[in-house]
Amino acid sequence: MQEAQNKIDQAIVSYESAGRVAAASESYQTYQAINVNDAERLRNTTNPKIQSELIQENLALFDKVADPEEKAVAYQQLAQSAVAQNKPDSAISSLNKALENTKQKSQAVAINKELADIYVQNRNYDKAIEVNKKVLEDVKDNQDTRTEIKQLQTLSDTYFQSNRGEEGIESLRKAYDLAMDDGHTLEAKSSARMLAEQYIKRKQPKKALELYDDFLERLEPLIKSDSSLVDAKMFQIHEERISQLERERELKDELIERKNVLNYVLLAFVVLILIFLGFIAKTLYSIKKKNKQIALQSLRREMNPHFIFNSLNSVNQFIAQNNELEANKYLSSYSKLMRNIMENSNKDFIRLATELEQLKEYLDLEYMRFHDKFTFEIDIDNTLDTDALYVPNMLIQPHLENAIWHGLRYKETKGLLSLTIKPDKDKLIVIVEDNGIGMKRSKELKTKHQRSHNSRGMSNTTERINLLNDLYNCDITIDIVDKEGEDKGVIVIFHFPAVFNQIID
Repeated sequence: MQEAQNKIDQAIVSYESAGRVAAASESYQTYQAINVNDAERLRNTTNPKIQSELIQENLALFDKVADPEEKAVAYQQLAQSAVAQNKPDSAISSLNKALENTKQKSQAVAINKELADIYVQNRNYDKAIEVNKKVLEDVKDNQDTRTEIKQLQTLSDTYFQSNRGEEGIESLRKAYDLAMDDGHTLEAKSSARMLAEQYIKRKQPKKALELYDDFLERLEPLIKSDSSLVDAKMFQIHEERISQLERERELKDELIERKNVLNYVLLAFVVLILIFLGFIAKTLYSIKKKNKQIALQSLRREMNPHFIFNSLNSVNQFIAQNNELEANKYLSSYSKLMRNIMENSNKDFIRLATELEQLKEYLDLEYMRFHDKFTFEIDIDNTLDTDALYVPNMLIQPHLENAIWHGLRYKETKGLLSLTIKPDKDKLIVIVEDNGIGMKRSKELKTKHQRSHNSRGMSNTTERINLLNDLYNCDITIDIVDKEGEDKGVIVIFHFPAVFNQIID
């Protein structure tokens, strides 16, 4: 229908859509090729030779699917292409084949009309008259009066071109009488005009006047009985309204398309901005995370000089006491501990087993120096897998050191330092407990420099915990309790995630 209305672009889209639908089914894949050929045929409207080749391909395909009606249409298309190439014989042959394949009278009428036109164009009037008479018979069978009138007019025109004027006038008279009798005003008017022109041409003005008188006399009742005039007017109004709506729709579609293009441009611009902002946010987050890692590393290494200084003081004390054996023993243990610490210095977390080994070595060193001041014990829950759990590197050690240097060494009697590690639901609990002099008494005994140093050690631990929580989204907490009453001392409680290896991964 789109092709018949000369809506070529829309027809091409429809053929291509039909081809895609046919391609989805094995039983209709032949129609895929047919529809693709039809779309290509319409793209080559200025090249009838290529069109003929494509139509020939379709004719061969229609043989496969046994579709004679579609084959008849293809022969009509082939005839039109032949006419465009000035090949009337080929066109006539194609139209005859189209007639052989069609069983629809309406289609046969259309084919015969095309065939008659070709005969007229080639001045084969006898054949044209013969075909037009055949069309007239078919139209009568269909009881289509209006089409019959038009066919009589066409037949008369063919008679006139073949110099058979009397037969032509007779055919026009039949058309006029039929239009009058059946109440077709416009067809009666056109037939009367054509007939009068022929009378005047043959110098028979009296017959022309008689015809006009007859037409005018019968005109008023004819108009009253002819509902087609009102229908035609209404049809014209509806056609104009439809045309207006079509124009409005096209304008609306154009505006929507422009708006969509603008929306797509804006959307693309917004997406690019979001990508750019995301990239900036990712970069800033990466920089922030890197800075936190550097800060964490700096805080961790900040404690090393203090630890090294205290250890060297211990060696110096042994040497001052001429205790060479103890000094050598201390240095041997100290070098082993330092090697372990340096190997893990770039790690934020280490296995609990490794941390316990380092803490044991550290406590052994301090015990060598202060064996008369304290003893220590380490209690590990048997259910813990120390190789699977991870804890922050050297976070516990400063509190063991505080317990010894600021609590137990000032105690008049020998004290006890205990390190307890146990599970608690989804947490790992680490407890550092001493029975030294306590934080309150320790602060009273310290010099101004010592108070400043200890304060930095405590703040270092707090800062490290905050950074670890931010970087690894974990929940490490620390509680420091100064014992009250007769039992003095300090309790430090760490809470670590019990599956810390999953967090750092």
